Amino acid sequence: MRGRRKAAQPSPRERLTAALGPHLARASAALAPAVAFLTPYLRRLRPQYPRPGRDDWRRWIPSWRQWLGGVLGSLGPSTFFLVVAYAAPDIPDNLNSYAAQQDNVFFWADGTPMARTGWVQRQAMPLEDIPEGVRWAVLAAENESFYSDPGISFKGLTRALFRTVGQGDTQGGSTITQQYVKNVYLNQDQTVSRKFTEAMISLKLDNKMSKDKILEGYLNTSWFGRGTYGIQRASQAYYGKDVSKLNVSEAAMLASLLKGAGLFDPTLGKANHDRAVERWSWILDRMVKIGKLSPAERAKYRTFPEPLKQNPLYDTGQQSDYLVELATQYAKKTGHISDKDFDLGGYQIYTTFDRNREAQLTDAVTQARKKAQRDDPKTAADAHYGAASVATDGRILAVYGGPDHRKQGYNESNATTVPAGSAFLPFVYAAGLEHGVHKTREGPATPVTGESLYDGDDGVPVTTPEGPYWDRSGRKVAAHNDGGTSYGQISLHQALAKSVNTPFMQLGMDTGLANVRATAQAAGLLSSSLGAQVPALSLGSSTPSAIRMASGYATFAADGKHTEPYSVRKITHNGTKVPLELPTARRAIGAGTAQEVSSALRDAFRTAHPGAASATAQVAGKAGTTADDTAAWYVGTAKAVSTAVVVYRIDLAKSLEPLPLKGVAGKSGDVPYGIWSGAMSPLG
Repeated sequence: MRGRRKAAQPSPRERLTAALGPHLARASAALAPAVAFLTPYLRRLRPQYPRPGRDDWRRWIPSWRQWLGGVLGSLGPSTFFLVVAYAAPDIPDNLNSYAAQQDNVFFWADGTPMARTGWVQRQAMPLEDIPEGVRWAVLAAENESFYSDPGISFKGLTRALFRTVGQGDTQGGSTITQQYVKNVYLNQDQTVSRKFTEAMISLKLDNKMSKDKILEGYLNTSWFGRGTYGIQRASQAYYGKDVSKLNVSEAAMLASLLKGAGLFDPTLGKANHDRAVERWSWILDRMVKIGKLSPAERAKYRTFPEPLKQNPLYDTGQQSDYLVELATQYAKKTGHISDKDFDLGGYQIYTTFDRNREAQLTDAVTQARKKAQRDDPKTAADAHYGAASVATDGRILAVYGGPDHRKQGYNESNATTVPAGSAFLPFVYAAGLEHGVHKTREGPATPVTGESLYDGDDGVPVTTPEGPYWDRSGRKVAAHNDGGTSYGQISLHQALAKSVNTPFMQLGMDTGLANVRATAQAAGLLSSSLGAQVPALSLGSSTPSAIRMASGYATFAADGKHTEPYSVRKITHNGTKVPLELPTARRAIGAGTAQEVSSALRDAFRTAHPGAASATAQVAGKAGTTADDTAAWYVGTAKAVSTAVVVYRIDLAKSLEPLPLKGVAGKSGDVPYGIWSGAMSPLG
């Protein structure tokens, strides 16, 4: 089958007409009245040709007046054309999106930089902060006559226009002023019209802006590869240092990238490396030739300055990526910043993340993960660890989101994946203390205290005022304790301290499962993660994230006041403060209720871990297990900080169904506690 015939290319005349037609049309319309007025007079001046009164060949030789008229006649339209062309394009008021684009900078809670993100990596630098040697390396490579030229190269422009009109492509020849105009005002289209407009704007800009300002703008907007725009980010990306610390040799290597980073980045292959070395050497020699580098100084630079193999600005895969993800989502939502504006960059996001706590939490999880991989590699391959630390005032201090952000598409600290199990019991206890219980359908609620007794035996049937609770399959629902242990009559305080399940399953029924849900939500759990309103709700069928579990326990430590967890405390845009409404504390449960729950949790901590903290330390915490052994938690508070840790197994390649832990959480769930205590150390 024949291939489709290639479309015919427009002729040079058609290209020139398309490029210049609009400008000439406007000029013709403006001069039409004047032409109509002068036409009769011009006809009288029309010369007679061949010349009368001359014989032979002299009749055909123009007179000196005709020669002069011809020259003036050609100069007139040419001059008129240039005047119109110069006047037609204005310097645009707005920079294009890439020229305005910067990266966003994220800061730790102590104000030190944490990460930089954005579609481009750019940081504007004043010219005085860029060493003179760096400037002249660029000028030697790109436009050595920059300080003396009018903003355009007539020779280069003529060559580029000739090739574009005659052969359908463009060629270089641009001055730095022209390149700057193209970067910040126009686009990269290779057309006669764009090239023509570029030249006219460049002439105007050269008259309006100082050479130093143009050079500064050029150095801050040029593409250097590796995702970077501007000499500052290029210096950091290739040499790991600020531009102020570059030597002339390194500057020459960076200047070579302006010819095309894809061809001259020496780390991209041998051919690139050879090209980069050749151009680097040429630039240094050129600097000597134009008197900007002495021969003695040039002699020092005989070894090519190899750049870093990878861009250190791309800190991908680390825990900071999970922090950036959380902070970005929060900043956009609460700062009312659109995706488009955020992607244009220039934002400084000051987070709540504590660098030291983040390091402690990450180290604790990493050690647990490595131990599991040594002990049982096959089981550990599907193990997941999520953790978060939240202050009682709502600040998210640290999270552990996973082993590698590049390979894992979600944040384990913020995932609502596995049930809370017995770590949910404090919310049931709080609901009972807040709302009391109903033993009959009618009548007032009976108050409940920490001394109220419930049946702690294993297998106790769950009852309603009408009798046993039957599930949909027609079976009586019964509560069970870990290990099938029975405790007899036990107070609610002791039941929480010893993690006895059966009293709380019945307490949830007596208080009302709607009240249990409402209390858990008020304390900080999301309604979307709460389990169905059935007896299993009280034993932790809900699937809160580690961040939300930590937030919920923080409410107990804050005497019943809850502050929504947040990750950003301040946002500025190029130094201007962005309005940001931070969450405030609100009453979630009564202070007495919160204090009783906290007291029982302190006893739970001391019972399970005697001697782990001093007798006076206000440390509270509780383990959480599930009946099917698919998740193990530890959640607790100390020093106005709440931390939640969850360990679970999922084979993401097969399904999102949790798998049995098979010992990966340790004996009696000691792995989550080990991570928690490491993150919260010292506890005393």
